[in-house]
Amino acid sequence: QVQLVESGGGLVQAGGSLRLSCAASGRSFSSYAMGWFRQAPGGEREFVARINWSSTTTNYADSVQGRFTISRDNAKNTVYLQMNNLKPTDTGVYFCASGITGGTKRGYDYWGQGTQVTVSS
Repeated sequence: QVQLVESGGGLVQAGGSLRLSCAASGRSFSSYAMGWFRQAPGGEREFVARINWSSTTTNYADSVQGRFTISRDNAKNTVYLQMNNLKPTDTGVYFCASGITGGTKRGYDYWGQGTQVTVSS
């Protein structure tokens, strides 16, 4: 069993930055791919970023490419999402997810409860 807890969300002006953290429990954290998803108000959950177990591969949604950076520290059982140059369209609840076969859409077995990110214009 893996438990994920997100933190770091908040209110920021457009152009600002936030760093989200996702703390994970579980003995096999380092073997899991980790992903970030988000859900805009009234919208559907969408893929944001992914990182494999060894941090050798990352994937990003086109909408965040060049602005967001995903990273992980397996020794700390933590994955991060550095968000720069935030836009109002980045507003939403951000979820951390993990899974052995986690990809850019599916393959995630565990999910956090989410952290709210609000970007004002």
